[in-house]
Formats: sequence, structure tokens, C-alpha cells
Amino acid sequence: MGVADHSKGTYLELQRKKVHRYVIFKIDEKKKEVVVEKTGGPAESYDDFTASLPESDCRYAVYDFDFVTSENCQKSKIFFIAW
Repeated sequence: MGVADHSKGTYLELQRKKVHRYVIFKIDEKKKEVVVEKTGGPAESYDDFTASLPESDCRYAVYDFDFVTSENCQKSKIFFIAW
């Protein structure tokens, strides 16, 4: 199983450039590789993300979670999610 070049590039856009709030990946059975199914813009919420996941099919996703620490510092963490 491989990973499409576009999938790698899209993840790097989320990680480094903050272009996406989330990226949902699926497995393309014909090509035998992981491809991008959907991306969410930086203004989208966690609810938008969960609404984008299928009810009865497997997906992999990364979500960039923004939060404020107890010292009032703006931070973000990237979560990998197996759905």
C-alpha cells in the first residue's frame, strides 16, 4: 500500500502552512494507495470535520486542533484519527 504524492503534499500544507483544518484520507482499492478524499478550510470547526466522516466506511484523518494554554499561549496539536 502506497501513499499518493498529493496526500503527502496536502498533509504538509496542513502541518506547515496551516492551509487546512483537517484532511480526510481514504484507500483507493484500484490504485492500492492512500488518497485525499476531502480537506477542510482553516475556519471550519470540529463539528464540520465529524459531519464529513462517513457513517459506515473506514477513513483516516488528521485534524489540527487549536487551543489556549493555562498561561494564555495559543498552541495547536495535530491529531491522527482512524475512523
